[in-house]
Amino acid sequence: MNPPEEKKPEEPPGSGPYFYIGGANGTDLVNAYCKNKGWQRIYDNHREDYILKWCETRVRDTYAVFREGEQLIYQIWNNKLLTTKIGLLVNLREYERVMLKICRNTKLLRMEDFFPPTFRLDTKDERELFFETYREPHIWICKPNGSNQGRGIFLLKKQEEVKDLQLQLQTIEEDPAYKKLSHKISQTRIVQRYIEKPLLLEGKKFDVRSYLLIACMSPYMLFFGHGYVRLTCLKYDPMSGDLTAHLTNQYVQKKHPSYSNVKEETVWQMERFNTYINEHFRHNKGLPKDWVFNYFTKRMKEIMLQCFLAVKSKLDCKLGYFDLIGCDFLIDEDFKVWLLEMNANPALHTNCSALKSIIPTVVNETLDLVVEIFTKSQKNQALLPLESLSHFVLLYNGMTSDNGPPRPTKSRTSLRSLCGYWSQTERGTNNNSTANSVVVGGGGSRPSERQPPRPLEKPPRLSEKPPRTEPSGPPEGICLPPHKAIPRSTLPMSQIQISIVPNLSSCPSVKAVLRGNQVGNSGSQYFIKHIAESDGPHAGPTRIESDEEKAKNNPVAPPSAAPKDRSYAAWFNQTFGTQCPLGGGNLAPIPLTSSQMVSFHLQSNIPPNVPVSQERARLPRQLMTHTKPPVDSGKVAGTCGCSDSLPEDKKASHRGS
Repeated sequence: MNPPEEKKPEEPPGSGPYFYIGGANGTDLVNAYCKNKGWQRIYDNHREDYILKWCETRVRDTYAVFREGEQLIYQIWNNKLLTTKIGLLVNLREYERVMLKICRNTKLLRMEDFFPPTFRLDTKDERELFFETYREPHIWICKPNGSNQGRGIFLLKKQEEVKDLQLQLQTIEEDPAYKKLSHKISQTRIVQRYIEKPLLLEGKKFDVRSYLLIACMSPYMLFFGHGYVRLTCLKYDPMSGDLTAHLTNQYVQKKHPSYSNVKEETVWQMERFNTYINEHFRHNKGLPKDWVFNYFTKRMKEIMLQCFLAVKSKLDCKLGYFDLIGCDFLIDEDFKVWLLEMNANPALHTNCSALKSIIPTVVNETLDLVVEIFTKSQKNQALLPLESLSHFVLLYNGMTSDNGPPRPTKSRTSLRSLCGYWSQTERGTNNNSTANSVVVGGGGSRPSERQPPRPLEKPPRLSEKPPRTEPSGPPEGICLPPHKAIPRSTLPMSQIQISIVPNLSSCPSVKAVLRGNQVGNSGSQYFIKHIAESDGPHAGPTRIESDEEKAKNNPVAPPSAAPKDRSYAAWFNQTFGTQCPLGGGNLAPIPLTSSQMVSFHLQSNIPPNVPVSQERARLPRQLMTHTKPPVDSGKVAGTCGCSDSLPEDKKASHRGS
């Protein structure tokens, strides 16, 4: 006859919200809290319609279907960076090395000040280093990487024990079957220096369990919570072979025959611990009053924060993840605080009176803070102040804290000039960019006084992608070479034509264009002349005009007898510091010095030119003539005086003057 099948709990009717609890650690407390909220418990681990999932073990499938911002799940997916022995050791080492390298003056806790000397046994170099440096009578403790509750822990007190461990590891490593394993599970251990002279309470060894609550991952919201003091059943003897005299957790102490009789004395509240220190050590050791709630608490917070910062950039940050981590601290006889380890899924049992007054408070406030922050984040509300904050203390606020490595600052000079330029062009008229010729000017008068610079505008965030539309101008704060898609504002000055003559005096086409003008050997020269509105590539076929036709078509241009457009002559004299020479018909080309061109450039709205390296790489083979039409024309005008072998579409250059 087949045994009767175990009856599974029926799934609750209704529309939820639902919660799921896996395992037995703190089940009653979490279950009572959720039911007081009006939530319904489900027992199918594969259901995805839960609002809260509290599990002792992490399953990949659970995190694969997790809906960020809609669900809550206990334990961060990769919290092993903190809660495994090797993970914590490696990240603390890396964080210290990086911080000391990038900022030597930072207030960084050195590992030797709070973390006992530790070696990894899964790496050959560290393993051999430990075996070489071990000396009696020092005691070392060997711990598995990911275990808790004292499982797999033993002490190394003699040279023979160390040699036996070395031989055992060497034998396993030489085993052919072990070499085929992808993960060397058997050797993922550490050896840590044993604190041989700990502070004793009534002659017993103890450590302090405190809590690090990561209530939210986006943004980070960390809290510190006091726990309790764990004592051994036996008096402390460093050479004792009984682990119950060395390990303080309840799982090990339960194995001692006298545990049931002294169970209430194995756990102290922090208030009792503080009173004991005040009465027995305050005057003897010269400690301040309430040393436990002042210096000791502050030191634990500093150590927890540094451990978190060491893995902050590596944790899987998703809105809805939260974690409660148990941190174990030990105090030596010199009142130096040591971090022993950090544990995921800390024990939430209430098997003694002290724990019955501590653990429910920790669990309930943990869930209160998590739910309150999660709800405010969903509604885009301010996270602080927190109504449910009572037992815990805010340790790190990701919205305002910046306790990580300093970030390099950017130069403000170039950004200010660029932002000023782009802010001016946004207010100007959007025209097409120029070809080889740019006609600048068009009827307005230049202001006599320079306008005050605009304040620095904040550049756009790199993470924000611009919309896919026709670009009306280059992004703010970014210097781009002039392009046909970048609009340019016209200048309030008379129409002029600027010609750039490269240092190509040996080029026949350049000589033909210059028509006798001298070309300097030191670099490019610039020529400027006053032109009529009809000049340019779109002016049609050229023909010989009489003086009357020139005066009729171009009233701005001065006649050959005397200059009537004195505004242009005054502007030219004021801008370039030289008299405006007159020639037959139009003004003759005038070579300008580099300083004069810089003056012209600074007083215009033309964007900065491309870097020198790019300018030299893109040096044209022909004379480039830049013109820009007036404001009312709205058309691009350009001239090209270059090699005739180039196609028509290649004769235009979109380079700024």
